[in-house]
Amino acid sequence: MNGKNPTACLLVIGNEVLSGRTQDANIRFLATGLGELGIPLREVRVIPDVPQTIIDTVNEVRAKFDYVFTTGGIGPTHDDITSECVAAAFGVPWEPHPEAWARMERAYKPGDFNAARQRMATMPRGASLIDNAMSVAPGFQIGNVYVMAGVPRVMQSMFEWLAPRLQGGAKIQQRAVHAIALPEGVIAEGLSAIQRRYPDLDIGSYPFYRPTGNGVTLVAKGTDLVSVEGAIAEITTLITQLGRTPIPGEPVA
Repeated sequence: MNGKNPTACLLVIGNEVLSGRTQDANIRFLATGLGELGIPLREVRVIPDVPQTIIDTVNEVRAKFDYVFTTGGIGPTHDDITSECVAAAFGVPWEPHPEAWARMERAYKPGDFNAARQRMATMPRGASLIDNAMSVAPGFQIGNVYVMAGVPRVMQSMFEWLAPRLQGGAKIQQRAVHAIALPEGVIAEGLSAIQRRYPDLDIGSYPFYRPTGNGVTLVAKGTDLVSVEGAIAEITTLITQLGRTPIPGEPVA
């Protein structure tokens, strides 16, 4: 990109993701949503529910990126340790958050706001809340770290609340063109030359396999729409020169 946009990292926290029991559904949503805000997602890490790993990783990436987002590990059970680990990473107490505590206490019947649920209202000192429309239990922000739920619907609701409050840059633009029966090895040399002419863009090739025919999708991404469209125009010409028919369209998921 052009270096003017803030950058982001996502930490997916949870043994259940690493074991394969749970398939992460948040990466694509966040990458797309952040791109709309002009905050390119530059790195994603999946890490276990191990305190020192969480602490060390949070400290590493918060120094490297403008924004760090975490998903997972803020529920009521013993393995939900993200919140207390983030507190340790920042060197601040992990303590009841007055507003979160009051909200959750009001939401439950007398006696139902038990010790397990109280964990969800316990946060690093100085944290700001991240609201969501799905649950009374909030996420939180401290410094440039934004801690959100792992459950996709709850995480998405938190991000929708958070998005207008983030400072982004120029929107990430992308265009794509598809070609049937065009192997990557055939287009690679020409594509590399186009990338060299557009060093500020991310240009990628992505094979697809369909009943109607195999092929490749070529995608150009960047903050300058004129450059993005120029690169795709050159890629389209290249496909034609290689004897294939370019098919404009959206990037393939």
